[in-house]
Amino acid sequence: MTKQGATLAIEGGASLGARIDASMDEAAIIRAAQSGDAEAFERLVRSYDQQVLRLAMNLLRNPDDARDVYQETFLRVYRNLSSFRFDCSFSTWLYRIAANLCLDQLRKRRVRRTESSVVETEEGSVDRLETVPEARPQGDPQRAALNRELRTSIEAALNSLTPRERLVFELRHFQGMRLREIGEALGSSEEAAKNCLFRATQKMRQALGEFL
Repeated sequence: MTKQGATLAIEGGASLGARIDASMDEAAIIRAAQSGDAEAFERLVRSYDQQVLRLAMNLLRNPDDARDVYQETFLRVYRNLSSFRFDCSFSTWLYRIAANLCLDQLRKRRVRRTESSVVETEEGSVDRLETVPEARPQGDPQRAALNRELRTSIEAALNSLTPRERLVFELRHFQGMRLREIGEALGSSEEAAKNCLFRATQKMRQALGEFL
């Protein structure tokens, strides 16, 4: 399959009818794709495209940047699939590619942009800052002011994290990955991921101390 074919699979995979055996397990699909089966590669894309796009969007907070990372992730998967040796799960290998691309994007940003607090999940859009309900127009104005102050503090706390801390925090709390999986995805150890998550959590607690 050509690079153009890989791009078409990425962009239109969800609408293409898979003619490969629906009962094939993932390992068999990967081996078929490694052998040049275009339909098998399309099935891999369909299996993971939404997770990769959510991760990129939640971390980068910019649709254009997220789409670029999404496209580049699967192009790299296509180019390097023959080197996948099943010494880790395919999802871990895929997340490692996507995570490194996201980190590269974050490190290139010299000035952080104001970011939306809304993240994409399998259940739809969720505002991760809504830990306190919004006050109604006829409600307590002091409560409304507290909500605004809390939102501002959470945004500042998230922005205080390093790119790697933000990535680990996102993978653990919003992607639901285990620390061992996060360590593997980042090419490090479970202990390193645990320490990174601890630093991120400590920064969040320090920034939000008066609200805890």
